[in-house]
Amino acid sequence: MKKLSIVLCSALALNFAFASSLADDAKNLGLMPLPKSEKNLKKLIEDSSPDAQAFPTTKERVELGKMLYFDPRLSKSGIISCNTCHNLGYGGADNIPASTGHKWTPNPHHVNAPTVYNSVFNSVQFWDGRAAHLAEQAAGPMTAMPEMASTLERVEKVINSIPEYVELFGKAFDLKKDEPVNFDLVTTAIGVFERTLVTPTRFDDFLNGDKNALTKDEQDGLKLFLEKGCTTCHNGVNLGGNMQAFGVVAKYKFANVGDFTGDKNGMVKTPVLRNVLLTQPYFHNGAIWDVEDAIKEMGSIQLGIQISDEEAASIATFFESLNGKMPEIIYPVLPASTKNTPKPELDY
Repeated sequence: MKKLSIVLCSALALNFAFASSLADDAKNLGLMPLPKSEKNLKKLIEDSSPDAQAFPTTKERVELGKMLYFDPRLSKSGIISCNTCHNLGYGGADNIPASTGHKWTPNPHHVNAPTVYNSVFNSVQFWDGRAAHLAEQAAGPMTAMPEMASTLERVEKVINSIPEYVELFGKAFDLKKDEPVNFDLVTTAIGVFERTLVTPTRFDDFLNGDKNALTKDEQDGLKLFLEKGCTTCHNGVNLGGNMQAFGVVAKYKFANVGDFTGDKNGMVKTPVLRNVLLTQPYFHNGAIWDVEDAIKEMGSIQLGIQISDEEAASIATFFESLNGKMPEIIYPVLPASTKNTPKPELDY
């Protein structure tokens, strides 16, 4: 019995040492956990928001931004809201290859909607990185004809026609009496709300010192993820969200689906791997549905290696630890329109 106890203790010690070493290896290769403490997490969120110094996160701004996020009146048709393409009950995306907007218009570039969860930690927004922060991103779909098809002037008219919105903006942003709400404050409020859409995971617990947070199979998958070189692009807090070259070694086999080619230098925002199992289909054009196929394709075109079915399944098992704890979102009751609120224009 004494020998058995020694053997068991030795095995546990080896497993603990392996987990400790693996967590250190992950951090040394650029993976970063969300902070354990709420205070430090809030600081990271503010530090990751370029507009936070001018507009710090407050309860009033978050609640107002949530209302606007769900309000379809910000679209020309009165049907589409931010949540339509970034559904908070559905992984923060719409889970179709290319988003569909005003008058059932498909995205003209066949671009897939990225998740809004944890997007505050992206270094840039949009697949081509053209927006620096969440408020700037929020302005794009609202005024894009194939998406929400509204205009700056229409959005301002909608908000200023609704007394409850005017009052809420006044309190949230210290507006003077009778000062109209402008478009920038609308997108700012939405961005402030989106800052709060953060999903801590067991992977964060693992990197923060909980050696039992990941199963043995998940640890094996993480080890493969590191060994294969996946952290070359998928690094940082979000395991992505930064600009990288795409198709480094070989051409993406579905490159002909849509005409998106990245920014002017051919760089593309690396997909976020947090909650990746909830955000299929994959790649900028949503052409691959199976995460294991996506893993193998990335190995081929980015790393110039062949990832076997078994290895892809192991890495996908690690991804299970990236499924986060979703924030509780209570659907808001929206203020009533008035006779001055612009009527929906469906363009039948």
